[in-house]
Amino acid sequence: MSKLWGGRFTKKTDQLVEEYTASIMFDKELAEEDVQGSLAHVTMLGKQGILPADDVETIKQGLTRVLEKVRKGEIEFSVSDEDIHMNIEKTLIDDIGPVGGKLHTGRSRNDQVATDMHLYLRKRVVEFVELLHKLQAALIEQAKANLDTIVPGYTHLQRAQPILFAHHLMAYVSMFGRDAERLQDSYKRINTLPLGAGALAGTTFPIDRHFVASQLGFDRVYENSLDAVSDRDFILEFLSHASIIMMHLSRLSEELILWSSTEFHFVELDDAFCTGSSIMPQKKNPDVPELVRGKTGRVYGNLIGLLTVLKSLPLAYNKDMQEDKEGMFDTVRTLQGALQLFAPMIATMKVNKDRMRQAVNQDFSNATDIADFLVGKGLPFRQAHEVIGKTVLYCIQQNKYLLDLTLDEFKQFSDLFDDRIYEVLQPEQVVNARNVYGGTARSQVAEAIARAEREQDQTAAWVKEYSERSQ
Repeated sequence: MSKLWGGRFTKKTDQLVEEYTASIMFDKELAEEDVQGSLAHVTMLGKQGILPADDVETIKQGLTRVLEKVRKGEIEFSVSDEDIHMNIEKTLIDDIGPVGGKLHTGRSRNDQVATDMHLYLRKRVVEFVELLHKLQAALIEQAKANLDTIVPGYTHLQRAQPILFAHHLMAYVSMFGRDAERLQDSYKRINTLPLGAGALAGTTFPIDRHFVASQLGFDRVYENSLDAVSDRDFILEFLSHASIIMMHLSRLSEELILWSSTEFHFVELDDAFCTGSSIMPQKKNPDVPELVRGKTGRVYGNLIGLLTVLKSLPLAYNKDMQEDKEGMFDTVRTLQGALQLFAPMIATMKVNKDRMRQAVNQDFSNATDIADFLVGKGLPFRQAHEVIGKTVLYCIQQNKYLLDLTLDEFKQFSDLFDDRIYEVLQPEQVVNARNVYGGTARSQVAEAIARAEREQDQTAAWVKEYSERSQ
């Protein structure tokens, strides 16, 4: 069969050109969305009197059968039919005859493919908000179980101040909360309908774009036909958000890798999320966080790749834009896999509370609180800082920690020291002294958990509502 667009051509497409320009190898992933958009489009053509009711009904029945074949994996996609649109249309025509060719009335592959991607990404965004919700829930449960677990807090990967392990975990809850917010905000731009823009200038047929939008659950339509077919901002936005999510996952992965090492031994990942060595039988390798850390780069690459494709394109559609899909699909799969694994990995993680406490007791992370103690006695902070610096140096030289010093030793550095210094230096006191909004004090972390759980309820409600709208 000749190409559906072949009337203007006198030569058959070169085989290499056909293979090089075809996109069916990857855009077949849009098959359901393509049929979904076509069903709404042909319904509108009937409503507007552009196609006879009998033709509309025949086409709709044929599309329904095509959709069933897609879902059963019964369609053999062909490179000679180039892309998902031509493959679906060819399958439809094979089923119902030439009347299937009327489906393309009043539209172009340019606005059709844009619609498919809006439909596809709309579903994925809701799925990712739900996956982030599950990851947050796992982190919150671990935080609730570790409200009294004290761990060294780090800056420059050097021990800085003791904090609650729950406080550390809640930092990631906040990060993933922002990620979910960004995805939710992007939904309104994804949920904009380009269909009806035609190739670039609209169509001469009296179509009703707003009717199609209502049929497909879109909130609005593109105002400008050129923008409708050339806009890929919604994909760039998703790739950007996905990159930030992967960055957050990668940071958490790095900490899990460090914490599960023998040197730290703060946590142990469940066997189900680790692998062994082919030569060293004692090994338990944190492969999941390592792979997530590594795959972050490919998600970044997909964002940069599409930005580069689009950077010099004149309006409206150009074949370069075929390159918008593979990176998007790859990012969806990569992020999906990472998020699906992370929630159960965090939920089953064992926390070595004793080892964390031991680490806190064998460092100088409580030094700032001595300075604050002296400031409370009237000493300017800069002088107090110098006093404590010399005190820490003395401890290092004597192979002691601050709590090991006698009061006489403390008084070598300042007469302002008294017995209360031993209370000030206790890890629980150090932690709970930071009783400010967002601080690591137990009461503040407990409130942060309660706030996060309320936000979880709101996110769950959003997912439920938009899952139904995106079907």
